[in-house]
Amino acid sequence: MPFTPQPAIPIKEKISVSYLVKRLKERVHINLVACAAGDCGDHRFVTEADLNRPGLALTGYLELFTYQRIQVIGNTETQYLEHLSKEKQIKAFGNLTQYQIPVIFLTDGNNLPQYLLDLAEEVGIPVYMTPYETTRFMFLLRDFLDDQFALQTMVHGAMVDVYGIGILIAGKSGIGKSEVALDLVERGHRLVADDVVMLTQKSSVLMASATEMSKHFMEIRGLGIVDVMSMFGIRSVRYQKRLEVVVELTLWDDTDEVNRTGLDHDTVNIMNLEIPYITLPITPGKNITVIAEVIAMNHLLKHYGYDAARAFQDRIQSSIAEKTKGRESSLKRAIEYFEGDIE
Repeated sequence: MPFTPQPAIPIKEKISVSYLVKRLKERVHINLVACAAGDCGDHRFVTEADLNRPGLALTGYLELFTYQRIQVIGNTETQYLEHLSKEKQIKAFGNLTQYQIPVIFLTDGNNLPQYLLDLAEEVGIPVYMTPYETTRFMFLLRDFLDDQFALQTMVHGAMVDVYGIGILIAGKSGIGKSEVALDLVERGHRLVADDVVMLTQKSSVLMASATEMSKHFMEIRGLGIVDVMSMFGIRSVRYQKRLEVVVELTLWDDTDEVNRTGLDHDTVNIMNLEIPYITLPITPGKNITVIAEVIAMNHLLKHYGYDAARAFQDRIQSSIAEKTKGRESSLKRAIEYFEGDIE
């Protein structure tokens, strides 16, 4: 298949705890209060998106303790510690602080006795408290970390939001990808990226965006660089969009096999996700813009359970079955009686 994305790489290998806390406050709007070693965040690093609840580690079972992950202490762990004597609390919490833990978050407004916080302070493990409920906090934190450590790749093409469907227009250089995208924008659709499209895997979807350098700009051969947002307004652009269909423009060749019915659904594998793939041969006079709109609307119909190709196939098979039974099945017009040209 001609369309070949670049190999995927992680966006980041690691982030500092200071960066993590700052972004959680600014972007996710999570209230965090430093309880211990707040100034050590620049030297502690998070390297994976998974989180850990250290309940078993507090009891002394350390065989499978994933200390390299962020540790989240909620109601269960806090109440367990409260039922222990001071000496046993220090021993239990010491099971954690003997490891190079990146950071500990206390949820549900829970706090620890000062002598336990002092243990974390001594070894430089940052401890933060948040009023957020544990499940909610872990969901937001994991979503943020998934984005930070997500796989990312780069593809050559133009990404457009057409009727809410993210379409990546691919093809060899000079075939007219940018011109099609510009025509779609002129018809009221929205540009996401031109020329270089960054694809980021988030959960089971691919999110597309432009590069920081090229966002909102397009290169039209013979004309040069145009600023789409300045020319067409804020409604003509998007910063991000889910990739749902890849349309590859190819030059018409009579020897090529072309999908005539739509019964065969091709896909392209991008970062282990199968994305619908359509090869669109182009010839002079062919209106690719309108076809792109039809592709988007047809994708919406399939999403809501209607497949035109399947419906047409069922109609043909029904006609064949009627003929097999000896019933009349000659070619008929769509209506039995013309009532006059009154529509």
